[in-house]
Order: sequence, then structure tokens, then C-alpha cells
Amino acid sequence: MAVEPLSAKEIEDRLAELPGWSLDGDRLTRTYRLPSHFAATALVVHVARIQDELDHHSDLTLGYHTVSLSVHTHSAGGTVTEKDFELARRVEDIAPGHGPH
Repeated sequence: MAVEPLSAKEIEDRLAELPGWSLDGDRLTRTYRLPSHFAATALVVHVARIQDELDHHSDLTLGYHTVSLSVHTHSAGGTVTEKDFELARRVEDIAPGHGPH
């Protein structure tokens, strides 16, 4: 099944529902600040689990108290698709202090 790129308006509308996420070139990005390195590492593990469930993987950067995500859909030519927003919503749901747990 082909995944279609979203229009600029569709991306703008979906970003309005995800505070903290932004468009950086052709990628959705977000950095989370966590209370400790352990918490940041735990978030990376949870994000990896979500990525495997969705079969959609982002670039992750682990810092001392931060986790940064950068995501786009390779199979759609490296553009932003609904798959990227699904991943972003799922991460928001599990990020400490950012959604239901």
C-alpha cells in the first residue's frame, strides 16, 4: 500500500494538535527534556518499541537529559505522511509529563 505525502496545509493542521512538534525541512522533529539520563534512556526504549509496532522508524538522539526525534517516511520519498503523525501521537502518549501513561 502506497503512502502519500501530506500537503503543507495538512501538516500545519496536524502540527497544531501536537504542541512541541515542528517541521524542520522535510521532517517532523521534537526534543523532550527529561529529569535524568535514566529517564531519557527509558524513553528511547519505549519509542523503539512503538517504532517496531508501527514498522516506522525515526532518527533518535539521546542526550544527557534529552531525547530528540526526527521522522519522515522514506517510502514516500522522504516526505511527511500520516505515518509520521501516528508515530508522533504515540510517542506523545507515553512521554513523561506529555500524555497519558
